[in-house]
Amino acid sequence: MSAAPEAGRSAVLPVGGPGAAGAPWSSGVRRRADGEVEVAGVPVSELAAAHGTPAYVLDEADFRARARAYRTAFESAFAEVGAGVDVYYAGKALLTVAVARWATQEGLRVDTASGGELAVALRAGVPGAAIGLHGNNKSDAEILAALDAGVGRLIVDSLVEIERVADLAASRGVVAPVMVRVTTGVHAGGHEYISTAHEDQKFGLSVNAGPDGGTSPALAALEAVVARPELDLLGIHSHIGSQILEPSGFEAAARVVLQLRADLATRTGALVEEVDLGGGYGIAYLPGEEPLEPAPVAVSVAQAVAAVSRELGTPLPRFSIEPGRAVVGPAGLTLYTVGTVKPVTVSAPAEDPGAGATFTRLYVSVDGGMSDNIRPALYGADYHAEVVGRASAAGTVLARVVGKHCESGDVVVHEVMLPADVRAGDLLAVPATGAYGRSMASNYNGLTRPPVVAVADGASRVLVRRETLEDLLGLDLG
Repeated sequence: MSAAPEAGRSAVLPVGGPGAAGAPWSSGVRRRADGEVEVAGVPVSELAAAHGTPAYVLDEADFRARARAYRTAFESAFAEVGAGVDVYYAGKALLTVAVARWATQEGLRVDTASGGELAVALRAGVPGAAIGLHGNNKSDAEILAALDAGVGRLIVDSLVEIERVADLAASRGVVAPVMVRVTTGVHAGGHEYISTAHEDQKFGLSVNAGPDGGTSPALAALEAVVARPELDLLGIHSHIGSQILEPSGFEAAARVVLQLRADLATRTGALVEEVDLGGGYGIAYLPGEEPLEPAPVAVSVAQAVAAVSRELGTPLPRFSIEPGRAVVGPAGLTLYTVGTVKPVTVSAPAEDPGAGATFTRLYVSVDGGMSDNIRPALYGADYHAEVVGRASAAGTVLARVVGKHCESGDVVVHEVMLPADVRAGDLLAVPATGAYGRSMASNYNGLTRPPVVAVADGASRVLVRRETLEDLLGLDLG
């Protein structure tokens, strides 16, 4: 974050919100003339003093702007082709009571993937009709909780689950609104673990015929739902992956799903009213990366589904989409305090042009690590980091930001250039951690999970408090 000093006031960084060129930082991030960074008008030193480190910091205005950008872009693009659309916030990325309220206030619905996420959404006052419940292995208790809450849709994931949901709905004397999740064979995303539409994985039912060439599992599931009066078949759900940066996969998947919809109508007379095209839109994690922007992808997908519907001779359904991390990911950063700084002499790998040569990598240890951001260890995910509490006139050196856990794989940022004078006590920030930081956090090595702190209009407030040792010990019955 290079500063462009202005006397007495913050210098605007080349960062920004939706559509801006300053990724990966949120739109409220500024570096002042003295070198310290502010988030929505609050200096990081004040955040650290008030809330400690590590801490997840959420730029509320940035979150809201991104939520609005997706809703308005897709509503406008789909209205142009004569279709309606709903946008669902991905609770699994980060769900707190306040975050669920922000999403709802900005016109988004909320996707949940467990009974716990459902409980948070309900506590936030999200109407049941605006909630969806996912899951490949829902418990009876989770299904009943969803039915009792009047959720707008249960996304069923297997033939056996169809029967279970129908039986449980009968026990409650209600009709369950369901969508059937299908795997289209179209898959995309940044890592195998987050690509969700290939055949060899746990989600959904394949649209491809089995080895005997008979009815596909997806079509069989849709027909099974139609056959049960306790179920209301809302539509078909598809999801092709996460951290997707190119829209062609959505267009290809839409063609498969709309063809499946037409096939079901031919066989049963049931033309489902809704199609969910999933999402998983990619964000920028590193400077210079280009996120998938809402408006162009909305136009591209809307025009594609309109063209396919014309080819098939079927009316357009209502659509829903799930931007995933794209709403909350860029709105968050994680604030750490630097501890041990250690230069390590490293030999270049044998496959490198400079094999055999040595170089120095600076290992910069912070007071968190894989317990507050597992993605670098789990996926090899890349992040950026900067010293944010002060200015530095020193040159930069190759650094690796690591955590304090008893694991050599406890890496926060694999490679980043940091000031050569980085030292213990410095505040360091990692941007684009709003998604899958807190929601995947753990207590590994007995570390307590950081707080979630919202910042808006020059003030901060705690959304989720920091865990304490008493919290940890309170679960241990001895």
